[in-house]
Amino acid sequence: MKRLETGYFAYSPDLPGCVSAGTTREEIEQKMREAVEFHWDGLKLEGLEIPQPTTSSAYIEVAA
Repeated sequence: MKRLETGYFAYSPDLPGCVSAGTTREEIEQKMREAVEFHWDGLKLEGLEIPQPTTSSAYIEVAA
């Protein structure tokens, strides 16, 4: 997820073409969940397997 001047942009490096944008963090998280589910449904309809993850991510808290 990337913060832009106009909102947020997110993509899945393991699902090429699976992207979403929104104006708030909450909106982009929901839209990205929907985009991934839609992408998976499309793969299944085509008879393709859902790819195994090749990347990972984590959040850490840092005291200011």
